[in-house]
Amino acid sequence: MSNPSVPISFEFFPPKTEKGHANLAETRSQLAAYSPEYFSVTYGAGGSTRDTTRNVVVDLIQAGSRAAPHLSFGGDGEQTIAALLRDYAAAGVEHIVALRGDLPSGMGGASQLVHANQLVEFIRRETGDQFNILVAAYPEIHPEAESYSRDIHWLGEKFKAGADAAITQYFYSADAYFAFVDACAKVGIDQPIVPGIMPLTNYQNLLRFSDACGADIPRWLRWQLKERADDSEALIEYGLEVVTKLCEQLIAGGAPGLHFYTMNQWRPTGRLCSNLFGDGQ
Repeated sequence: MSNPSVPISFEFFPPKTEKGHANLAETRSQLAAYSPEYFSVTYGAGGSTRDTTRNVVVDLIQAGSRAAPHLSFGGDGEQTIAALLRDYAAAGVEHIVALRGDLPSGMGGASQLVHANQLVEFIRRETGDQFNILVAAYPEIHPEAESYSRDIHWLGEKFKAGADAAITQYFYSADAYFAFVDACAKVGIDQPIVPGIMPLTNYQNLLRFSDACGADIPRWLRWQLKERADDSEALIEYGLEVVTKLCEQLIAGGAPGLHFYTMNQWRPTGRLCSNLFGDGQ
């Protein structure tokens, strides 16, 4: 195959079972054929997967891949996060995904959330230029945002604090992404904003995820997916066609990369990459 025409990356979550770990190892092996910039690893609410995230990151590095742990303060203090950053530096981590995160259920207002720009500032203060820092962006705007322009303002604050690039929430409208990038450029944000890509594989799961995170499923797409909701194979084939076309539009329009939300499954994302870049080598 030829190398991907844009930088790509893949996201995993820490598995909870031995079977899950075996599946993730296979997924990493299959997707590594596409020479990703890194594999990112999510971080549970309030740091609830802190140790398992770190273990997966170390496993990925030992397997010869670059890993980008997600990080948030959540319920942890500065000393805990500073120690974790030192661990990651020692392990050879080059990228950190810095997020506001969420508190674990039941903590309520017991601990104050630290915003992502404050976390970026803390990482830079503790580690200088040790890490390439990635942050989150929301082309269809964060569900808790005060307004479209204020959400872009807060993204700008993350960059002012020292972030290098952003990864977006997934979306299914290329127009929404390009309008967002244009709006960012108008206020002086010129750092890379990498589209997040979610394969379409399950109708009900997609509805649940999207309602929770504020991602829009266009009305036409909802109806097409609903029509195929009881036919898994037809839905996956249709979803592959839709998301491949979306990625092609993004690449043609100048997107600086693609970040795939794999849900720890290699086949849907692997088929997308095969459509876009040819078969892995």
